[in-house]
Amino acid sequence: MNKPTYLKPKMMEVENRLSERFDGLVDELPDELNERRVQNNGVIPEESDEEGEGMEGGVDGDELKSDGLHHPRGRIIRKAKRPTKATSFSEPSAPGVSPTQGLVNLNRAAKNLRRPRNSLGRGLPKKGGAGGKGTWGKLGDEMELPWVDPRDPNYDSDREEAAEVGPGVGGNKTIKLNTLVPEMSEEDVRKAVEPLMLEYFENGESEEVLFSLEEMLLNIGARRWMVPALAIELSMDHKPSHREMTSQLISELYQKVISQRDIGKAFDFLMRQLSDLILDTPDAPTIIGNFMARCIADDCIPPKFLNSYKGHVTEVEAVKALCRADTLLSMKHGLVRLDNVWGVGGGIRPVKYLVKKIVLLLKEYLCSCDVQEATRCLKDLEVPHFHHELVYEAVVMVIESMHEKTDEAMCKLLQALFRSFVITIEQMRAGFQRVYDQMVDISIDVPQAYSVLERWVLRCRQAGIINDDIVKKMPSRGRKRFVSEGDGGLIKDSSYW
Repeated sequence: MNKPTYLKPKMMEVENRLSERFDGLVDELPDELNERRVQNNGVIPEESDEEGEGMEGGVDGDELKSDGLHHPRGRIIRKAKRPTKATSFSEPSAPGVSPTQGLVNLNRAAKNLRRPRNSLGRGLPKKGGAGGKGTWGKLGDEMELPWVDPRDPNYDSDREEAAEVGPGVGGNKTIKLNTLVPEMSEEDVRKAVEPLMLEYFENGESEEVLFSLEEMLLNIGARRWMVPALAIELSMDHKPSHREMTSQLISELYQKVISQRDIGKAFDFLMRQLSDLILDTPDAPTIIGNFMARCIADDCIPPKFLNSYKGHVTEVEAVKALCRADTLLSMKHGLVRLDNVWGVGGGIRPVKYLVKKIVLLLKEYLCSCDVQEATRCLKDLEVPHFHHELVYEAVVMVIESMHEKTDEAMCKLLQALFRSFVITIEQMRAGFQRVYDQMVDISIDVPQAYSVLERWVLRCRQAGIINDDIVKKMPSRGRKRFVSEGDGGLIKDSSYW
């Protein structure tokens, strides 16, 4: 049954409107249009009005022209009309060509708008901000450095220091500038190293010395042997504990700042200077021999170092130093004993050892009464925090001896140590307080301990060793006795105060 004829024109109007609003997405067209596009080099020809009128016979008709295109539903499809170059915004239209309808009334302000002309989109910059001139570029473009021409005078390459430039440039090489470091003289090395060693003797920080020497290593140059030589020379004027620190420092600097050859050259220099070193340090040959033996034990120099001097040394002091080192290395378990060749440091030694040394010091003093020798021995112990032990042992010896000569000798020693600031008032107070606390036990062995202590404290107070606070804290044996009848039978305290 045929459709009524009066409906056909209306249907064609709707289809014509749809065809005019077609947005031109060619990739989504049916397969027939794709084949048509391939045959015509990617261009779909426009449908003529006559071909459109031929379709008025009905969409179900079978009579179509050879070049006619139709939708599966029978709707006519036309190609979207696009603005050509002749009607573009940037160039004027060619003569005789009329501009496309709808683009005549657009001005230049509308042309420069970033809004899409198809009324779609969110108004964002085109191409992510990299649309062209006057844009900032995409996010992350600042990380990509521009290419630099190697022939540019400002070109600087860290990776291609010695690389050749391309063959078409001439084969030139990049210029590499070496840093010129002035080498220090012996006097400058001495001025730079001596403060470092003196500071090391105070704080004992070997890492700080290593860091400082590494910074000036280029300036020292071939005079690195002066570092161990100056360290050993300075330690001769200090205590044995400082010499132990010097031995540890040489072992720490080995293979980092100094080498075997540097240490050997340092000992050779010191043995040549022994005649001058003896003037300040009489036992310089023994000290240098100890240092040589300790360095061999620490594997800083080989044992054949001593053999290289045999038959080549004529000076008496140098021979004495070499014999000292050879003796230390030849004794039984010599390498193990060399760890304590300078003795054990004050604070490291056990308390029983220190107490034994202090008691022996006081006994020798009572025999010789040599205050200077006793002072020197006390300083050599290097335990200023433990001097209260000497005060305690001195008071105990006075109580146990109960002799006037011992009282006078000990008072003289403590007075000399106190006035020379070897023993402070705090150490003196601590020593007397320890005696006060132990008086109960001491009186068991010495019944007259309280009376002897009272006499000894008064003597020290008259000599100016202690103050009244220490005297007031002195204990006394509590004894109760009845006095004569004239006192009314009251109990009288027999304490000193």
